[in-house]
Amino acid sequence: MVAASLALTGCSGSGSSGSSGSSGTTKTVTQAEIDKAMNTPTTLTFWTWVPNIQTEVNLFEKKYPKIKVKVVNTTGGSTHYPKLRAALQAGKGVPDVSQIEYDYIPSFTQTKSLLNLTPYGAASLKSDYVGWVWNQVQSGSNVWAIPQDSGPLGNLYRNDIYTKAGISGAPKTWSDFAADAATIKSKTGSYITDLPGNDMFQTIGFFWQAGAKPFSYDGSKTVGINLNSATDQKVVSYWQDLINKNLVATDPDFTDAYYQGLAQGKYASWLVAAWGPVFLQGTVKSTSGDWRAGDIPQWTAGANVSGNWGGSSDAVMATTKNPIASYELAKFINNDAQSTLDLANQQFLFPTTNKTLTSPQFTNQSSAFYGGQKVNQFFAGVSKTVDKKFQWLPFMDYVNSSYANTLGKAIADHSDLKAALATWQQQVVTYAKQQGFTVK
Repeated sequence: MVAASLALTGCSGSGSSGSSGSSGTTKTVTQAEIDKAMNTPTTLTFWTWVPNIQTEVNLFEKKYPKIKVKVVNTTGGSTHYPKLRAALQAGKGVPDVSQIEYDYIPSFTQTKSLLNLTPYGAASLKSDYVGWVWNQVQSGSNVWAIPQDSGPLGNLYRNDIYTKAGISGAPKTWSDFAADAATIKSKTGSYITDLPGNDMFQTIGFFWQAGAKPFSYDGSKTVGINLNSATDQKVVSYWQDLINKNLVATDPDFTDAYYQGLAQGKYASWLVAAWGPVFLQGTVKSTSGDWRAGDIPQWTAGANVSGNWGGSSDAVMATTKNPIASYELAKFINNDAQSTLDLANQQFLFPTTNKTLTSPQFTNQSSAFYGGQKVNQFFAGVSKTVDKKFQWLPFMDYVNSSYANTLGKAIADHSDLKAALATWQQQVVTYAKQQGFTVK
């Protein structure tokens, strides 16, 4: 089973990169140069939090026996990024290749810490990946990382609770979801779901699915901040109504109490990303057979649109002295057919390559936990429906901390979400200007 730390730190966010960063060489690297580099004794350092990724590294070292890789497990984003930034600031101890979540890429391109991978051939990989995922690592002609995993949103729901309430299947629209929430609460006592105030990236996933574009970044000094748009307001007003009617819980997620709520039927469903099924399966084993996977509700009947929550990439740091070998490592782990299949089936990272998403070895697996449903196949289909254009700011750390004391606090306190949304917008705009950005 996937470790809790993987689900919490490897999938906490996603996004689009900016267009600055280190350009490195601008000359296209030749095959002769690649062959020479990959046949030269070299040791690379690779920082990651993926458990047992040595399995994939072994495949790389078997293909390129002259290249040795020192894997450093940094345990997760909360410790990974401070270590990486400290090393960059000190100018020593920086890895050659580092795992970076999509929403963090702009903060590293903004400080020119990443190597532009286009001269090394990365742009040719575009067709190998789901379109919206590739947009997370490319800006203009620059490619800043190789996608590793993603988190298209769906609905994991308790079929037994829904059936007890007289409901068949996941609600198709958000209007249906609200009606089902009232029915489930009345007939079973369960909340239809939990809306945690401590998880910005779930909320942003809801914005993404609704078609909002809260952030933009030109890769230099201009950002767009639109957290208080009509679409964002529509989303929070919807949840405000359910909160006011006591039809959804607002418990912090990923706590012992939250896990107990999932196990004991306090929540009849979990609106979660594609990494959720395995995480849930390992967390609430006693409910095996009760769960099913369905689409996230739609704002328009008949539509088929999802958002994303989570995902990461492997990037080459601009300071590397071995750029070709480093790029080949990042590419191999996240593009080689066997490596990506192993990441999906052994480390349970939701895949980003079209080849793995359509591989019978991935899609044909049925799960007793989900009543025999082929959940991988289901979410592979969901991945095709995520809005392709979504960007992030180069200071998402601040955006997250501001969320915690504005919209997140309002959710937890059951106070005015629209007012909190406006305050969040104002705080982020003010911060951006203080940091010297032009806000459009």
